[in-house]
Parts: sequence; C-alpha cells; structure tokens
Amino acid sequence: MMEQRDNRPVLITGGCGFIGCNLADRLAVRGERVLVLDNLARAGVRENAQWLKSRHGDLITITVADIREPIPVIDAVRDARAVLHLAAQVAVTDSVSDPAADFEINARGTLNVLEAVRLHNNTAPVMFASTNKVYGRLIEDSEIALAGRRYTPTGALLVDGISENAPLDFYSPYGCSKGTADQYVHDYARVFGLRTVVMRMSCIYGPRQFGTEDQGWVAHFLLSAIRGKPLTIYGDGYQVRDALHVSDAVAAWLAALDRIGLACGRVFNLGGGPANAVSLRELIDQISELTGREISYCFADWRPGDQPWYVTDTRALSTALGWTPQIPLAEGLHSLHAWLSGRFGTEHDSREALA
Repeated sequence: MMEQRDNRPVLITGGCGFIGCNLADRLAVRGERVLVLDNLARAGVRENAQWLKSRHGDLITITVADIREPIPVIDAVRDARAVLHLAAQVAVTDSVSDPAADFEINARGTLNVLEAVRLHNNTAPVMFASTNKVYGRLIEDSEIALAGRRYTPTGALLVDGISENAPLDFYSPYGCSKGTADQYVHDYARVFGLRTVVMRMSCIYGPRQFGTEDQGWVAHFLLSAIRGKPLTIYGDGYQVRDALHVSDAVAAWLAALDRIGLACGRVFNLGGGPANAVSLRELIDQISELTGREISYCFADWRPGDQPWYVTDTRALSTALGWTPQIPLAEGLHSLHAWLSGRFGTEHDSREALA
C-alpha cells in the first residue's frame, strides 16, 4: 500500500531571505505547501515575498512575525510537517555593533523554535542554517602560504577542506550566537530525541541574493561591477572561500529533509568544496572578464573573525546522502550575473525596491 503523503506545510523561518525563498520555491515546484515566517526586516525580502506569491499563489503562505516572539513561532510550528530554520541576524559587523540584538535573534530565537517543536510538534524534523564561522579563524598565519593570487595551507591535512571534526572556536559575537544555536540544535537531538540536522554553510550565492558589503559578498562584488562602483576589500584579498550555488545548496537541504532518517542527529559542512574555491582577488578577475569592466578597489583592515582560508570538505554529506555540487563557479557566476543585470541593470531607482 502506498504511504499517504503528509500534506502539512513545511515551515521556513526566514523564508523570504535569499536561501529561504529559493527553498520555498523548490518545495512549491514539487507541489508542497510552504508556510513562511519572516519579519520582512531585511533588504530585498519584500520583493522575494512578492516573487514567491506571484509564482505559487496559495501554495505559499507568508506570516509576518519575529522568531524572538514565542507565540507566533508556536502557532507556526504546531501544524508543520518540518521546520527549516533560516531566520537570523547574518552580519558580523552588526553583531559587533549590537551584540545583544544578535544574541536575541540567533541564540534565543533558535531556542524559541526548538522549544516550540519539542513541546508542540516533536516529530517534525528541524534543519538549521549554521555557518562556517563556528570554527573561528581556524588557521594561523604560519600555517598558510601565498601561492599566486591566493592563500593555501602549508600542511597536507587540509587538501580536502575543513571537515566537521574541526574544533569549534567561536570568534565575533556573530560566531558566538550562531555557534550557540548550532550546539542547541545538535543537543536537542541527543537529549530530547528531536530529528535535527545542522548545516554549517560556506558562501552560498545565486539569484535572489541582494548582496551587501556585510553579507553575500559574491553578489556584492558582481553588483558593484554592474553599477561601476569601487569595492573595499577587508584584508589583503588573498583570502580564500569555497562558493556554492544556491540551487546546489537547496538540493542538499532537500536531500537531508527527504532522507531525514539518515540525516537526523548529524552536523554537515555545506559548501562548494576545493573545486569551487576562489580568492577575493581571483573572483574580481573573473568578474572583470565576465562583465568586460575593470573593478576598482581599495583595502581596509581585517574584520573580527575573518578567516584567511576556508574551504569545505563535503565528503560527509556526499557519503550520507549522495549529494555533490553540480554547478561550477564559472557557470554559477553567469547565472547570478544574468539575474543581477536583469534586476539592477537599468537604473530605475533600485534603492526603492530594497527599502
């Protein structure tokens, strides 16, 4: 006998944000109902909300609420078949300027979500958007060397990237708040038996990303090129990240959700891996070639918690769920450039849409 489909909605907190709206879109394309809980406070999220509703109509329900308020969180969780928790304060700089607000959103807000699930819907899977910032600076200056236009580790142990076995070392208030939430989510699986999954993500980019200097740096670099505006590079530009296209990130999230029996209780690092690693200077070169425009930039001091090198080891996720990145960086940049050019290429005042 065919198992009856669970028609309850998937709850996505922060579902009008960049990754959240891409997840909501993919779920709705599959014919699933989605309940989005978002306070609509960040730039671009109202536009993403309109985009979701225009594409999917009644499959998408948007509730305007804040995860710092327990009652609307409980109401949203109560009837959900799964909870994808992405609502967050996402900028290191904002965490430094207001650590208390950063804590209330990222740590306390996540605890509100966990408690709502534990007390009112304890069979619902909970997936959490964590960050590579929980590992802190990770690598000392003596452990990296300059090779061409990027840093590389001097030891052979990191050839495949940073694995989930790397020690946690929270750095910056943002790292502390997200690290606290990360550990709560993981511990609620061990202590209370919730079916939780932690995704420690690195540099997700792609369409629907309104990049800023503080968050979404790939989109920010591309958008600056389109607008002909100079960039500020914090550090020396040789720092390396691995970039993952949002469609690949969504595929990883849904693979874990669809096979929650294999994924629950696990922590996964999620990124583009060594094949999609790039330094800031290298990315500027690629963007200049893609757009046909020279990009002017200047340098400023390193920011708190900045990692000189971070590349994700994706083998745990691949082994558990059969997931691997499908979109190489060059192809992904083309897709993001096409979206940004269509969205911002004409100078009808784009600032209004972001307000």
